Amino acid sequence: MRKVLKSLFVSVAVLGFTSGAEAQMAAAYVIADQTTGYVLEAYKGEAKRQVASLTKIATGKVVLDWASKTSTDLAEQVVIPPQALEESGGVNPMGLLPNDLISYRDLIYAALMQSDNTAATTLAYYVGAALRPAGGDRMRELGAVEVFVSQMNALARQLGMERTLFVNPHGLEPRKGLQPYSTAFDMAKLTAYAMKDAAFRFYVSQKERKVSFNRGGQVFQYLLRNTNELVGTEGIDGVKTGRTAKAGECIIISSQHEPEIIQQGGTTLVSPRRLTVVVLGAGDRIAAANQLLSRGWALYDQWAAAGRPVGSQAVQR
Repeated sequence: MRKVLKSLFVSVAVLGFTSGAEAQMAAAYVIADQTTGYVLEAYKGEAKRQVASLTKIATGKVVLDWASKTSTDLAEQVVIPPQALEESGGVNPMGLLPNDLISYRDLIYAALMQSDNTAATTLAYYVGAALRPAGGDRMRELGAVEVFVSQMNALARQLGMERTLFVNPHGLEPRKGLQPYSTAFDMAKLTAYAMKDAAFRFYVSQKERKVSFNRGGQVFQYLLRNTNELVGTEGIDGVKTGRTAKAGECIIISSQHEPEIIQQGGTTLVSPRRLTVVVLGAGDRIAAANQLLSRGWALYDQWAAAGRPVGSQAVQR
């Protein structure tokens, strides 16, 4: 069984499918065991591509890591800065305006659930300002958002995402200058890291969430709807969608089945069963993700029956 899985990986990741059917679903994809990082199947997993708003997985995780380390209360409200609207590319579904008051928590919900660029940029502005050191090095010279993006790239390096570059907190491609890129393998690494965080898992698992903001003393409410319409089906509990003209339709889903109980001698082991599916450049991301998830669980069962050999086919360290 180990040979079967290994030859499958090589034929997909290096040579491509002979039928071409799965390859036509997306420009690149990866199906991996989220716990070990073992790659069950991949197509062009190392190809550099635009990943659009999948970028916000890194944005959200940098914010949550910062809040955890600094004991920041996510209920704290911040003021929407003019820069957030200027740098968001016009993606502002809540209709936020400069000087509106909104909590960190609701900004995270908006960025991760409804892919709100204004929310993502506001988070980057405040967290980047807090992270900017007081010394006289280059980091002090950078703007707050640039400092935040440098933290996103530092996280990528920490996770071994060697073919990834983030240039902003929202994922839109700039009209000029450095362009962002990543790979299906790298995004699988990022997802595995993010989904270890219970807070992150909660944010991305919500189908709907009511948030609020204060404008001139008046409180406005807004119902966020998750752009990941697969959440809540087939054990799917996250994580993010993305779409631009260059990136095509993108989606990452996380799906879990009941843990497997394994008896080894007198010891009872509980083995998590959780898959990550990364889809980049799809024509129909929902159809592609559904089909690959179904295939992924079948491959997972084969891998589990073989004793879960890991070898060198892991996307996370």
